[in-house]
Amino acid sequence: MENNIDSKLDQAPVKKKAGWITLRFILALVMFLITLFVFVAIADEIVLEHENKFDQSISFFIQSLHTDSLTQIMKGVTFFGSSTFLFPAYIVLILYFLLRKKATLALDITMIGLSSTGILFLFKDIFKRHRPLDPLISNVTGFSFPSGHSFSSFTFFGLLIYILWQAKIQTGWKVFIAIVLVLFAATIACSRVYLRVHYPSDVVAGFCLSILWLMISMWILHKADRELAFSKKTKTKPR
Repeated sequence: MENNIDSKLDQAPVKKKAGWITLRFILALVMFLITLFVFVAIADEIVLEHENKFDQSISFFIQSLHTDSLTQIMKGVTFFGSSTFLFPAYIVLILYFLLRKKATLALDITMIGLSSTGILFLFKDIFKRHRPLDPLISNVTGFSFPSGHSFSSFTFFGLLIYILWQAKIQTGWKVFIAIVLVLFAATIACSRVYLRVHYPSDVVAGFCLSILWLMISMWILHKADRELAFSKKTKTKPR
């Protein structure tokens, strides 16, 4: 009788953990599907079908906020979504984890950074949407959809949030820093609309594509890491 009770107690945490994993998987799947639906809807209705009411209403509201001082602030904010900032930031992050002897994480960051650049230019070349005609900054080239600043900043700061969530710090601090990073990435995305180098639908699509690509790439990398760990374990297992 006592053995049966002990067996049930031992199995309880496992069942609880399994239930949480299932719930987390369901939530992730729902988030993935919703984000995918929004991206496809924007690509179809706004970009391909040229339904521009959403872009016009948001752009009109943002134009009403224009001031000289806010324009200077937005020019500064938008820098943090550019390759001039993000490329060195990725290098620093990768070197940091290499020095901490976390080569697998450094490699994962490298793969996500490189693949995200490729996927961004692929989608830009597919849709070939031209930018707004009256930008507030010069030397802006390339196609408009999806927004590279929006996509790249949400991808980079999303990676930081993922790394942060693995750190051994209080949950309250994790939540606070994550919110700050998301808001900062959102401000970078909004700066592109304010500066008239992107349509609102471009930055929303950039955000959606970032979430989709992060979820896909992290799933692939985690699966590859588990397979590698299992392979090493079987090779070192005594016969």
